[in-house]
Amino acid sequence: MRFKAFEKAISELNTLRLPGVEAQLKMAPPFREELIEQYKEKRKTAKPAAVLSLFYPSKTGETLLVLILRKSYQGVHSAQVGFPGGKPELEDASMEATALRETWEEIGVSSEKITVLRELTPTYIPPSNFLVSPFLGIAREPLSFTLQASEVEAVLEVSLVDFLNDESEVESEITAAADVTYKVPAFMLNKHVVWGATAMMLIEIKSMINQILKK
Repeated sequence: MRFKAFEKAISELNTLRLPGVEAQLKMAPPFREELIEQYKEKRKTAKPAAVLSLFYPSKTGETLLVLILRKSYQGVHSAQVGFPGGKPELEDASMEATALRETWEEIGVSSEKITVLRELTPTYIPPSNFLVSPFLGIAREPLSFTLQASEVEAVLEVSLVDFLNDESEVESEITAAADVTYKVPAFMLNKHVVWGATAMMLIEIKSMINQILKK
């Protein structure tokens, strides 16, 4: 989809009601309900975080979405695909500011290039006990990226057309704690499986974009 057309359509984003948890559950892993119950008390002290879903034009004018492949490390989100983002710092005036700062630090896109359109439905991540505030934004010019070597393995530039294609919604096998294998709903984007909280946020975004485009 041409970015100029997308930019015009997405201007209606703030007129929509957030699809919320109901939409997110379409991409929730089957064990999420069990984890939510298990972390019921711990959730009361969940750590805040913020991420940015950023759309922008390619050099040929097509609409892209940036995702990141995280480095492999000893942690629950090792080598997973997600949005740029992270924990707030003392200098952050808001969670939106956190999302913008982390985007700059992780992929080298400055806040001056980004227009944040709205905040989306917060998502709780039981294994790491984070409550994530997602934001959706656009950049109006093609982007180049400088990766934070300690955090980011690669950038995935996902075509909006591929993202909106229902065939990108798949079922995938993942290995969770105690080496138990589960089948989970996921997106297959740029040959990478995107599941869990990121997929839950993505399905809300997809739902809203589809609402706008079908008007």
